[in-house]
Amino acid sequence: MKFLDQAKVYIRSGNGGNGCVSFRREKFIEFGGPDGGDGGRGGDVWAECVDNLNTLIDFRYQQHFKAGRGMDGAGRNRTGASGKDVTLKVPPGTQIFAEDNETLLADLTEPGERVLLARGGNGGFGNAHFKTSTKQAPRHANPGQPGTEMTIWLRLKLIADAGLVGLPNAGKSTFLAAVSAAKPKIADYPFTTLHPNLGVVKIDDIDFVLADIPGLIEGAHMGAGIGDRFLGHVERTRVLLHLVDATGEDPAQDYRVVRAELAAYDAGLTEKPEIVALNKCDAVDDEEAARKQALLAAECGQEPLLLSAVSGLNVRAALFRIGHEIRLSKEREASEARPRASWQP
Repeated sequence: MKFLDQAKVYIRSGNGGNGCVSFRREKFIEFGGPDGGDGGRGGDVWAECVDNLNTLIDFRYQQHFKAGRGMDGAGRNRTGASGKDVTLKVPPGTQIFAEDNETLLADLTEPGERVLLARGGNGGFGNAHFKTSTKQAPRHANPGQPGTEMTIWLRLKLIADAGLVGLPNAGKSTFLAAVSAAKPKIADYPFTTLHPNLGVVKIDDIDFVLADIPGLIEGAHMGAGIGDRFLGHVERTRVLLHLVDATGEDPAQDYRVVRAELAAYDAGLTEKPEIVALNKCDAVDDEEAARKQALLAAECGQEPLLLSAVSGLNVRAALFRIGHEIRLSKEREASEARPRASWQP
């Protein structure tokens, strides 16, 4: 299945049906009168979050969604049928923006959530609605109200507990494949990963969702390489695992490049808890690994893990540290959401 995380969609709710002008003229009815029914209501356009989707690929093949029109009213006080609603089914983590791609209309994170995007037009009143004691034969009815049309943007941000960041070819996909059942593409050239991947990690009593995004290079926020458009998929994470290639010439510089791109993206990514690891330590000798670990520690302000996803060096330790940070984050959220007891003398 192809991965698509952004789509532009045109939606239109249904027009309301027109009211009817009609009079009773049955043979044995002594007193006739107006009996025009009201028009039916136009259909609405909804967005619904469902749990069996993980991409917006369906919206590549259909970009126009129009709800049904309300039927016109008829004689004998018959009201027109309402128009059929249209529902856009989106995966969890989908944000809906207005046409300017900046105004947030809805953020659907839990399966079953629904939001009304465009309300259908009301049906017009038939002439029976206007009958009064002084105006017993009205000969006018209201037309149905028009529906609403608009263009919206759908933007998917994957929901994961932890995210992998780093330069291209830092070993992020190899790490994801080693700790989960995910099978991302792995090769010995940069930009092997072209779209985000998710994996479920389970170790002892710890389980969490890990997200791998394409690598960042210097100038990614200006469109260099694949750019930073996939950074949105780690905005919802609770902790970041920053992998630095131990076979690189200057690990401190590699770390600075990625941190600068995270800061330029400006979505609070630099404020998230970060675990730094020197990856691919199986490809260098112990002396070289210790020297580069010291350089990286001086830059990031913490002692980086010596990691190798291929040999399994410190993989469990990295997962336990990620699980610990996720647990602390959940505890902080629970304490902040807990109502404070009111003061009593």
